Amino acid sequence: MIAGEIAATATLQYFDREFAIPAVKLLPGEYYVTSGDMLLTTVLGSCVSACVRDIRTGIGGMNHFMLPDDADPTSHNTAAAMRYGAYAMAMLINELFRAGAKRERLEAKVFGGGAVLGSMTKLNVGERNADFVLHYLQTEGVRVVAQDLRGSLPRRINYFPLTGRVAVRKLRRQEDTLLVQHDEQALVQALSSQHTGSQAGRSHACVSDRRVNKKEWTA
Repeated sequence: MIAGEIAATATLQYFDREFAIPAVKLLPGEYYVTSGDMLLTTVLGSCVSACVRDIRTGIGGMNHFMLPDDADPTSHNTAAAMRYGAYAMAMLINELFRAGAKRERLEAKVFGGGAVLGSMTKLNVGERNADFVLHYLQTEGVRVVAQDLRGSLPRRINYFPLTGRVAVRKLRRQEDTLLVQHDEQALVQALSSQHTGSQAGRSHACVSDRRVNKKEWTA
């Protein structure tokens, strides 16, 4: 395990050569909480990630959820529930508290909720995810100090919980956009299948990792 690790569901750990730091890549439906000096990274289309930390201790974490609606209350499948914002946010904040963070010292930075596919605009998934995360954090009394939500471009998020720094990179290249649109189309199909009693698979949640351009902004 990585030094300083407190709690995790994300398991894709590696050493990031660009930032020269241990890193964890979050997939859709995952979260990660740490007290260590490390990088948490994910790629978002219509999905949303909340980056939350205790500003005094540096204990922080990130999640990655697909949909704002709550999970089926009769379901006992934690992995499935983590796809939904209500459960994913509760898990992240509760794990922060368990790790020693205090509510009054929490700050949040939120990202994603893009409409990267025409049909996703009609379903309004990205917009709903963005509205949900802001409302949830306001209700929980957690300050949102930075956000990059909505829009038409997918994003790669690089979060450093110990310092609170976030580097956001927009995916602009045509080949990146085509791959993102393919993944988002899978989410559209998954949402359609839900109406017939099927559940979205984890791989449908958002875009996969890939090389992106170097244009970024820091929060």
